[in-house]
Amino acid sequence: MNFILGQKKEMLQIFTEDGRARPVTLIEAGPAVIIQLKTAEKDGYNAVQLGFGSKNPKNIKKPQTGHLKKTRNLNESAKTTDIRWLREFRVDSLDGFKVGDTINVGIFKEGDVVKVSAVSKGKGFQGVVKRHGFHGGPRTHGQKHSEREPGSIGGGGRAGGRVAKGMRMAGRTGGQRVTLHNLEALKIDTDNNAILVSGAVPGSRGTLVEIISQK
Repeated sequence: MNFILGQKKEMLQIFTEDGRARPVTLIEAGPAVIIQLKTAEKDGYNAVQLGFGSKNPKNIKKPQTGHLKKTRNLNESAKTTDIRWLREFRVDSLDGFKVGDTINVGIFKEGDVVKVSAVSKGKGFQGVVKRHGFHGGPRTHGQKHSEREPGSIGGGGRAGGRVAKGMRMAGRTGGQRVTLHNLEALKIDTDNNAILVSGAVPGSRGTLVEIISQK
């Protein structure tokens, strides 16, 4: 299983040989540094912790600074002084992984099927029309202020006078972890650490993205 961390850059389109336009997402993937290896004997599961991105070292909290310092103690060549994001990937075996090693986008090949996870755009508090796709009330027959209202939520006959669990209502929208499966890696640019993935990827520009091979 191959995996890497990246950052969403933008959406664009490319044209196939037969002239069809395909929507794609450009992701800056890697290089990511192996910060820690977790073992089943010590931690209860096998996992590889990757670090990606950079930020001003003075803005890194002390616990994370100490954690990154352990990596440098194990591998002096590891560049971990300004790591921004840390994420874990569970694996069946830790063979081939070493603390301080760098993972580049070259681990993927064009045509690979991948799944991509990221946090979707936050849209704040939204009504039922935008949040759940309700069509609203009728626009005539005396309706004045109920075009985008949710309507009845049940009453006594449905749940004994209480609101049933899972009732679709207005509320906070977006800002959730979303995983898309069966996306295709259309182009790999190892010189610029970039990968073109088919379709749309959750989040706005600059969002942290996890890319995992599926097959």
